[in-house]
Amino acid sequence: MENIVFDLGGVLFARDRSKCTQEFHDFFSFIRSERMPLFWEAYDRGSSTLDEVVGILSEINGCPREKCERYLRLSIDMQEPVVPTEQLVRDLKTAGYKLYVLSNMSREFIAFLRRFPVYGLFDGEVVSCEEGVVKPEPEIYRILLDRYGLEPSETLFIDDRPENIAAAARFGIGGKVFDHHDPAATCDELRRMLLPAK
Repeated sequence: MENIVFDLGGVLFARDRSKCTQEFHDFFSFIRSERMPLFWEAYDRGSSTLDEVVGILSEINGCPREKCERYLRLSIDMQEPVVPTEQLVRDLKTAGYKLYVLSNMSREFIAFLRRFPVYGLFDGEVVSCEEGVVKPEPEIYRILLDRYGLEPSETLFIDDRPENIAAAARFGIGGKVFDHHDPAATCDELRRMLLPAK
């Protein structure tokens, strides 16, 4: 394995649940639904704006736009590196792996995440809002492989949604489903796989 590809949300970055109210969790419960709602998918695709999403969330949750916008911006500002994954990324970089991002992410979210030092360790990125395509659509995987000349058999993709791993597998890309409930355990597994003699 030469290339390690990371999803961002729920894998490398997340909100600390202990810093959020239950109401805040409930407001964003759709993020963990089996199929991402179409309005959020459009936001990740870059085909809808933050303002449009605020309007939809206001209707769905039956609350004022001002509150929805505050919660949405707070959900961005509360993103922080997942400590075990951040350390794994650093160790993989030191070991000589090529590291890449493949993520469904809106413009506001990705602009915030790029400020973190760990983001600077990646050798390349494919972000949905900048490509107009989202996982698990095949085109986003083609973009990754073609842009960086990656050999699928030498590439491992880490994502917390099994359907995204399955889509990558159709291209011959190896996959590991990340357990966002227990990041340390998944990172320990990956460490044993990728850093056995290091």
